[in-house]
Amino acid sequence: MTRPSLVDQVADALLDRIIAGDFPPGSVVPGEVDLGLEHQVSRMTVREAIKTLGAQGILRVERGRGTFVNPVSRWASLHAVIRAVSEGHDDAAAAVQLIELRRFLETGACELAAGRLSAEELDGLARDADAMEDAHRTQDVAAFVTADLHFHDRILLASGNVFIPVLFEPLQQVLEVRRVQTCRVPEIQAHAIAEHRKIISALASADPVRARQAMDEHMQQTLADLKTYVLQNRSSADR
Repeated sequence: MTRPSLVDQVADALLDRIIAGDFPPGSVVPGEVDLGLEHQVSRMTVREAIKTLGAQGILRVERGRGTFVNPVSRWASLHAVIRAVSEGHDDAAAAVQLIELRRFLETGACELAAGRLSAEELDGLARDADAMEDAHRTQDVAAFVTADLHFHDRILLASGNVFIPVLFEPLQQVLEVRRVQTCRVPEIQAHAIAEHRKIISALASADPVRARQAMDEHMQQTLADLKTYVLQNRSSADR
């Protein structure tokens, strides 16, 4: 593995502090001299690191005023946004937004997959649902998450649209982490299995409208479960 350059190391360290909340949106980051002393690098290295984050929309330089942090909504780097979402402080909002994104993309993918899935691919979905049931019975969270991810990946690929799996790829790691958090709840597991069976039935009917609706209902159930079993419990614990 190639070792990151000094510029990349400084840019990464600064991004870490931005995500940690040391420099919230609208705040000014330290100047070149201070950052250079902090990281034991030249001002030129710091300047290039700031340029790197500026090119990603994370920072903006205002002459005579300083270097400011942009809100995440203006960041142009998907990987940086994913880091902010997965490592930032507003965990509840991030979890909800990820399900909203999944609902937006996966309902369409399921609609496209209807009628395109082969008998073999439908069998694969059924095997994944069976594996989820087995894992639910033994409360093997890791196995449940693996089968759940396989199920959804099959549908993304079966959509026949090459862009959909590519759009999901950068999200896979954070989605897996989120799945592990939610799938620890037996009730959520049971709901997911039932919804997956409905999706299989809808896809087997080759009816795009029915398939889209089945996935949409699954996403709505997932969001409701997140709020009921995960976020509400956290809120109660924080009181």
